[in-house]
Amino acid sequence: MFLEIESMLEKKISQIASAEDPAHDLLHFKRVVKIAKEICEKENAKAEVVIPAAWLHDFVIVPKNDPRRKQASQLSAEGAVQYLKELSYPEIYLDEISHAIAAHSFSANIETKTLEAKIVQDADRLDGLGAIGIARCFATSGILKTPFYSEIDPFCQSRAVDDKQFTVDHFFAKLFKTAQTLKTEAGRAEGAKRVEVMKKYLMNLADEIQ
Repeated sequence: MFLEIESMLEKKISQIASAEDPAHDLLHFKRVVKIAKEICEKENAKAEVVIPAAWLHDFVIVPKNDPRRKQASQLSAEGAVQYLKELSYPEIYLDEISHAIAAHSFSANIETKTLEAKIVQDADRLDGLGAIGIARCFATSGILKTPFYSEIDPFCQSRAVDDKQFTVDHFFAKLFKTAQTLKTEAGRAEGAKRVEVMKKYLMNLADEIQ
């Protein structure tokens, strides 16, 4: 039964995911679900909440430069719950799923009150770190037409961080800080590995451009 539901969730998300934004395409959702399942098992959480919330965490996709960005996760939570009702998903889990989706977002700034919400948040944030995080960061910079780095001070050593001006600044403005916000033990362990990948990348970048 659960496999059938999950197949329907994937099919639905394949219709929603943006092919024009590689940072939020179907592969992003699949990675988040994979990470969420792994953490869920390690943390002994409720898969009935974690897996649907992970699949539907960006049920409503709002571009980063859209003024409605802060409402995106709440809109996603509302849309996801309505969709799950249409699938006759057990109502006992819907409030927890709604909370996990609403609370996963940085910009929403909603406290994660359940283990399952912490897992979904960690899974989504982990996909912004490591090798895939680097790829997503530069994919987004291409869409926003942001230069890769400051020629004068690429790594913000003597200037204020400004990720609206330079892509590499986003590592310092958000990505490294993301690892410090991970809530679960399994998430923090994986985050530490991914941060090392990113630091090594910046060292290699420095060798090539300086």
